[in-house]
Amino acid sequence: MTTYKQLTIYIGESDHWHNQPLHIALIETARKRGLAGATVTRAIEGYGKHSTIHTTHILELSSDLPIVVTLIDREEVLTDFLPVIKQMVKDGLVTMQTVEILHHAPKSESDR
Repeated sequence: MTTYKQLTIYIGESDHWHNQPLHIALIETARKRGLAGATVTRAIEGYGKHSTIHTTHILELSSDLPIVVTLIDREEVLTDFLPVIKQMVKDGLVTMQTVEILHHAPKSESDR
């Protein structure tokens, strides 16, 4: 059985890599390297190591909302990608956990 992992990267909306939003740079780099899948989620509220709450509340508009980048692939693929992530993510949190794929139904050619 192949072990799949989920790599989760917690960053801020204002984080950048080479003049590009970091979440976009991470997704593009993962795609170029052939990782199986990636998703970016923009949170509505959160805080990190500095305990500053970042929120979407209208009276407290934040320019640095939390962003979560999730990558799923085989363990060895994500382990090989980890040094790239460590280079790109200067302020954030990176976690990895084992996932069990229960259902994956990609579109067939006839459905496109």
